[in-house]
Amino acid sequence: MKRVISVLLAVVLTAVCTACRSDRSKLNANDPVTLTMWHVYGEQAESPMNRLVDEFNETVGKEKGILINVTSMTNSAQIGQQLSDALADKPGAPDIPDLFFCHTDNAAALGADRLLNWNDWFTEEERAAYVPDFLTEGTIDGQLSVFPVSKSTHLLFLNGTQFDRFAAETGHSYDELRTWDGFYAAAADYTKWSGGKVFCAFDYPLRTVELDAASHGMPVTANDEWFDFSSEAFRTSWLTFGAAMAQGNVAVSDLYSNTQVMTGEVIAGITSSAAILYYNDHFSYPDTTTEPLHLRILPLPQTPGETAYATQAGVGLCALKTTDQKAEAASIFAHWLTEDERNLAFVKKTGYMPVTNGAFDAISDARFEDDAYAELYNALRQTRESCLFLAESGAADYYPHINRVYSALRILQTELQRRYLAGESAAQLADESWRTLCSVQ
Repeated sequence: MKRVISVLLAVVLTAVCTACRSDRSKLNANDPVTLTMWHVYGEQAESPMNRLVDEFNETVGKEKGILINVTSMTNSAQIGQQLSDALADKPGAPDIPDLFFCHTDNAAALGADRLLNWNDWFTEEERAAYVPDFLTEGTIDGQLSVFPVSKSTHLLFLNGTQFDRFAAETGHSYDELRTWDGFYAAAADYTKWSGGKVFCAFDYPLRTVELDAASHGMPVTANDEWFDFSSEAFRTSWLTFGAAMAQGNVAVSDLYSNTQVMTGEVIAGITSSAAILYYNDHFSYPDTTTEPLHLRILPLPQTPGETAYATQAGVGLCALKTTDQKAEAASIFAHWLTEDERNLAFVKKTGYMPVTNGAFDAISDARFEDDAYAELYNALRQTRESCLFLAESGAADYYPHINRVYSALRILQTELQRRYLAGESAAQLADESWRTLCSVQ
């Protein structure tokens, strides 16, 4: 019996410690293995990822016998197309590299069987250090194929100078903006106070409405489905937005709301956390005069008492399944890249979220170069503490479809606002916006 127990224990320990392979390493410092890599973190030579790769190659890589060779710096759409071309064996298509960053739907199209299962190289205890929603988003057919390195989410950006002026005269506050009721009330009062100006431009109104509907019980399938137009929660949330849009309180952004905030057209924008890169210290008026922006950043508004959801977006790291030696090298690089301190240092100048619990915890004590980034990461920390993260749809035509909807809404909102000012009901106009939304679908 003791022998049986010993054998079973050995089997269990072997299964649990699949990532612990130092006793049978296939790496050789005197004969380094090279891993080619495509990434999306800056197309310039001095990209933050390139700096990390250089650091790795000069330290751990040199010690272990691993060389990471970046062969392409581009965007996620281009990488997705290159993977698709390689899979279709198109003439001139580049060979798929050993490591690449892509969206989960691109990885799924490539096939989980072609990719390294990171679960085999990170123990259960190690995986517990990561935000679980981020690991779930990268799971394909039961295996962790897309490893999280950084993520973005949606936040509320505000022109602090203009909002403070508005708040001083009306009694509104930043705290009100943490709930949708308070947000829409402030938006309506701002339009009246300002003589008809829009309070907030939404870059992703459909996603914002979907998250709110999810908090009211609408099931959300993030993998391959379009929006559920049969959901009463979705319709109710949209009508709230549609009524505010008809009244000129909120709007679908021209393209990116930061441009409208920076020109004083609106005083708030709901957009990606990565938009921080495109905000300046000052904003300008049409007459070219400027004022300090005093950027303020808050989590996305929520409904009190309901489950709070936040979006998660961004690519993750995939490794092509080839040799055991390359798999071991990829594992060492992925572990090193996402260590708490390194992960936070990597993301905190870019507007992305870290992916480990420890890195999120460290935000409170982190030092930032300016107040705007401190605001941003405080909002991201609060989002992590209060929300579940939902991935966006992986439907093949999701983004082209979204863009068609937003183009239609940009045209419609001007007409709705004109008719509202002419005396038509905001509720009826909101219902018309819903019918337009459904017709585009």
